[in-house]
This record gives sequence, structure tokens and C-alpha cells, in this order.
Amino acid sequence: MTVMQDPCCLADYYLLDPSFAMLNNGSCGAVPRPVFESYLRLQRELEFHPDTFIAGALERKKEVRAVLAEYLGTVADNIALVTNVTAGLNFVIRSLGLQEGDEVLSTNQEYGSINRAWVFMAAKRGFKYVNHPFPGPVTTPEDLVEAFWRGVTPRTKVIAFSHITAPTALIFPAELICRRAREAGILSVVDGAHAPGQIPLALDRIGADFYAGNLHKWASAPKGTAFLYARPEVQGLIEPLVVNWGWKDPPGASHFSTYLQELGTRDPSRFLVIPEALKFMKEHNWDGVGARCHRMLGQAQKRICELTGLGPLNPLDEDRWYSQMATAPLPAVDLGKLHRRLYDEYKVDVVMTGWNGRHLTRVSIQAYNTPNDVDRLLEALKALL
Repeated sequence: MTVMQDPCCLADYYLLDPSFAMLNNGSCGAVPRPVFESYLRLQRELEFHPDTFIAGALERKKEVRAVLAEYLGTVADNIALVTNVTAGLNFVIRSLGLQEGDEVLSTNQEYGSINRAWVFMAAKRGFKYVNHPFPGPVTTPEDLVEAFWRGVTPRTKVIAFSHITAPTALIFPAELICRRAREAGILSVVDGAHAPGQIPLALDRIGADFYAGNLHKWASAPKGTAFLYARPEVQGLIEPLVVNWGWKDPPGASHFSTYLQELGTRDPSRFLVIPEALKFMKEHNWDGVGARCHRMLGQAQKRICELTGLGPLNPLDEDRWYSQMATAPLPAVDLGKLHRRLYDEYKVDVVMTGWNGRHLTRVSIQAYNTPNDVDRLLEALKALL
């Protein structure tokens, strides 16, 4: 009997080590072979005529931003190409002019480097940075917004949160939070590191003042590709970390997309291949890929919970809280040792994390994963736990 291959499984398109069950796409992502080959071709073009290539890259990046903006649900003038979310949000955090007496309300589910950027600037400028607790499990988006809003005070100037959180992989109701912030006259800053390529985005509709997203995690682009979005009304707040040729060029001009992304001589190839990454996803029915991955992930989360007897942070019967990345609780174990043994002995690459006194495993399912990868994880956890 002939076994039909799932058309939404794209394992053959990736360069990953086939001996591993790679369940950690959320950390760094993986580039499909056709996109990677286009990236290498552009790098060869760069080395063939370096001056001409770099001189022409500015105009080519305008075209890239136009294509990317259409995918993100905005216009090209609202986005700048940056290397990663950490860099993009540092532009914002350092530019807002917060001072003593001001407060920034965030959550206890923020990514480490962004947390540190806020803490650094709070110590330097004297404002208060608040990590509002979310003990979990979640119930409804409206209840989550209400719980978050209990941290707002008359001194709150900025609300900063993750669209999809790194430690728990929960999808926050970004549009609801940003709408309420706008109504209260509070700036909203969203860490969307895990959103592009994993969930549909319409940035203008979400309504964040600032939104940064990685393209190298879930959107099939090379490492070091990301964007920073800013509403037109607040773009003037953003200052460059590095003053460069993009600042007021031509004289009198001052557009954040230019002075944030033109940082002197560097390889622009990874940015120029972004349209190829978007094309790959479109040609391979990314909605279908995502639906397949989501179903596989839901089964993985349920099986881990059955193995441990512990309940997850999100209701198992509600799909809206996760997409292609989710967490499942573990008993109290040495997470570092468990991770090393999974990797070394079972060739399973998956995240082990501690959050809010809980032990969690964060599982990512991407286009290249198969049910066998999940089976290997469950067999290894059953043996080791």
C-alpha cells in the first residue's frame, strides 16, 4: 500500500539535522532551502560588485518594505527593517523620554533581554517598571485584559507586553489591550517576536503605537531579519541609537525607517531575501501548514499533561490561546539536566523553562515537524521523568 505524504509537511525543504526531533523553532527558527539558496545568491552578488550592490540596496529595501508591509497589514512608511526585536524595541525604550514619576506597566511573562532593557532605562531615568503578575491559568481574553488593567495607575505612561509570550507561549489579546490603552492616552509597546508567520497580523488594526516582530523565527527568513512598526503619529518620538547617513538624508528629511535601518556598511542580503520568504509561505499554503502544526501541537500538549497529570496554563479545548508553540507543565525536576539528557541521549531539542515557580516545557511545531517528533519527545519524557 502506498503511504500518502502530508502535503503540508515540508521537512524536505529544510537543512536541519534529520537525526534530531527539532521541537524548538521558537528560539531561532529555520530557513527553507529555496530561501537559503536565494540568500546565498545575493551574498555572491554582493561579493562580485560590493560597492554597486550596497549602493543599490537602499532602493531595494524600499521595495522589500512595501512587500512586507502588505503582508503585515500596514504601509511601507510605517515599518523599518531591523536585525531583531531586541534591537527594535531598544530604539523605542531609549527614545520615549520617560522620567521620574512615570510608570511602565508590563507583565511577568516578558522576554529576558526586553525586561533588561526596561530595567536598565528605569534605573537610568528614574521611572518605575512594573512586571504585573499573571498566575494563570487563563480564562477569557476579556478577563486577561481586566487582570492586566488592575496594574494601571494615574502614573502609567506606557503599557508593554508580548503578543505571544516567550516563557508560556500564550497569545495575548493585543488588539483589546492596545485599544484600551489608546482610549486611556497610554502608549502601547508590543513585543511580537513570535507572531509573524505563526498568526495572522494586521498591524494597523491591532493599533499598537509600536510593534516589533522577528521574521527569522516563524516567517522563514534568514537570521537577523525583523521589523519595527510605528504609527505615523508617534514616529517622531523615535531617535536613532547610531547616528548615520540615514539621518536627515536628504537634508531636512527625518524618517524613522531610514535612520533606523541604514547603519553603515553591512551585508543587506538577509533583508533583500524577505520577499522570497513570504513567497515561499504563500506558495506552500502557510495557512494549511499552520493548521496542521496547530493540531499536532494540541495533541502534544494533551499527551504531556496526561503523562504528568498536571493541567496547562491554557484550556485544552480552546485553540485561541496558542498557535504553533505551547507549554505543558512538568513536575519539579532539574530542568537543565532534563534538557541535556533529552538532547544528548534522545536527540530531542525542546525548551525547558522555569516560570513563576512552575516547571514547563515549551514545544514548537513548524512546517518540518512530523508526528514522529512528538512521539520521540513523549517516549523520552516518559523514560526520564
